[in-house]
Amino acid sequence: MSYCNCGLTGVDLIYHDTEWGIPVHNDRKQFEYLMLEVMQCGLNWHLVLLKREVFRRCFDGFDYERIARYTAKDVQRILNTPHMLQSPRKINAVIQNARAFCRLRKEEGSFSRYLWAYTDGKTLLYTHHEKGLLPASNALSLCISRDLKSRGFTYLGPVTVYSHLQACGIINDHTEDCSRYHYINRRYPTLRARRTQEN
Repeated sequence: MSYCNCGLTGVDLIYHDTEWGIPVHNDRKQFEYLMLEVMQCGLNWHLVLLKREVFRRCFDGFDYERIARYTAKDVQRILNTPHMLQSPRKINAVIQNARAFCRLRKEEGSFSRYLWAYTDGKTLLYTHHEKGLLPASNALSLCISRDLKSRGFTYLGPVTVYSHLQACGIINDHTEDCSRYHYINRRYPTLRARRTQEN
């Protein structure tokens, strides 16, 4: 089921209407979205959105260069922050991913350039996704997940990567009866892709 059909209210509605699916070409925003997906593993997205400001405080506004220099003291500081998730594994994953993110940027010039190269800079419109028929992952997210893992990233399996591709606008998974579907398609370059290409 698409995010559009979930009876959204509050922070979920605001996120859907102002962020979800809008193409992102800023590395810091890419890192924030990616790490929110990491924090979400095993939890519901609503809780992640509610704790987003806590995450921003804990991780210096998702400044990946600063996070890459974090030490064990920072992990303890984050764990001691009120209302923060008590998951040392996820906190360490964010730090590890910040270091991998910095390395990738040195190699590719920018994370956004690296990621958008998979679709030639275009937002993918998969057949039947506009009807709300969505996979949990696909061949593209599996390919990217494998490459990210080979570069030292963690907590980024194909399902998590697929969610990130939706969030940062590489895949438009709004439904056709959602105004955001048309908003994105009018303003950004798109590429139609057959559902069979997801296998």
